[in-house]
Amino acid sequence: MPNSLSRRRFTQTAGVLCGLSVFGSSSRASAAAAHVDTPRVISKTPHYYCGWPTLTRRANGELLVVWSGGRQQHVCPFGRVDMMRSNDDGETWSWPRTLLDGPIDDRDAGIVETTQGSLLVTTFTSLAYDTPAFRAALAKQDGEPGSWPQEKRETWRAAHQRINEAQRKAELGEWMIRSTDGGVTWSARYPSIVNSPHGPIQSDDGRLIYAGKRLWTGERQVGVCQSSDDGQSWEWLSDIPIREGDQSKNYHELHAADLGGGKLVVHIRNHSQRNHRETLQCESSDGGETWTTPHSIGVWGLPSFLTVLRDGRLVMTYGYRRAPFGNQARVSEDGGNSWSDPITISGDGLGGDLGYPSTVELGDGSLLTVWYEHMKGSPNAVLRQARWTLA
Repeated sequence: MPNSLSRRRFTQTAGVLCGLSVFGSSSRASAAAAHVDTPRVISKTPHYYCGWPTLTRRANGELLVVWSGGRQQHVCPFGRVDMMRSNDDGETWSWPRTLLDGPIDDRDAGIVETTQGSLLVTTFTSLAYDTPAFRAALAKQDGEPGSWPQEKRETWRAAHQRINEAQRKAELGEWMIRSTDGGVTWSARYPSIVNSPHGPIQSDDGRLIYAGKRLWTGERQVGVCQSSDDGQSWEWLSDIPIREGDQSKNYHELHAADLGGGKLVVHIRNHSQRNHRETLQCESSDGGETWTTPHSIGVWGLPSFLTVLRDGRLVMTYGYRRAPFGNQARVSEDGGNSWSDPITISGDGLGGDLGYPSTVELGDGSLLTVWYEHMKGSPNAVLRQARWTLA
């Protein structure tokens, strides 16, 4: 496999992990072996913080990656949705293009190509930066204890005051944009009902399935939406049950996989006290109409991105935010019934400001994973990638 940087590889052999049943039986996972190329940085804007990317491979082989760009830090008012293209399996990437830049923070960006060839890009808007500490910092003058540098104070104030407070609150939402010409032109943004970092998936029955969360309404409902018109409109399909003792507010950042024949698997970022910061899993056997109660699969790490390989295996990739900080993958050969021990995609992280890996299968059967990471010696978080193969 080509790599424009070091040719060094390492091999990891993963052992066996006994998982929980997807559709009622229990089995042991097969061992998984992988060869992983040395990760490399692919973002081109070191003066900006890059966060929470999603990678997709189009039917024509082109790779697209979207992320929250234009940022000064993890939480700030500057986020926008940027995109790059690659026509050589990630060896080179185009200069970034901004697809969406609203008046408040545009965060986590997802992307999928539909069977009709349309591109759907997702994001959500946030005012998480607008805290009492932020407002106090804006009010301070140069030299006062806790004051910001003048340039930062003026920049953040200007961004914050592009619209008034009522308008800022009205901007909160879960959003989607759509392209029918390969990403040359894009629609205005429109509501998607729910959000998750990596967006919807294409189902084998022609529908689009979006497992996610209502972020700004009611009880922050967790469930699944569907579209039957190529992503132009969305409707609520079903709730995902809440495990006894949990609350919906503790479930975040879902991602789905379609195994065919109406079988779906969803992974959930869990912040409930039980299995805290693990990935939970639930399943559907009827195309998403009903779901099993989320359960532990014994995987610490989050959030998870699910990839169905051409040979039927299911891969999950996820951030690992404790030493050794990095990104890991696990493989299931039985539709999520059991999962292998971890494969390390990267393990050289500086700290927990990393992750959200997404993975695609390339034409030669190798895999490419892209994530974000605040690396040692870097002023901002960058986008990194690694190409790897499963035995």
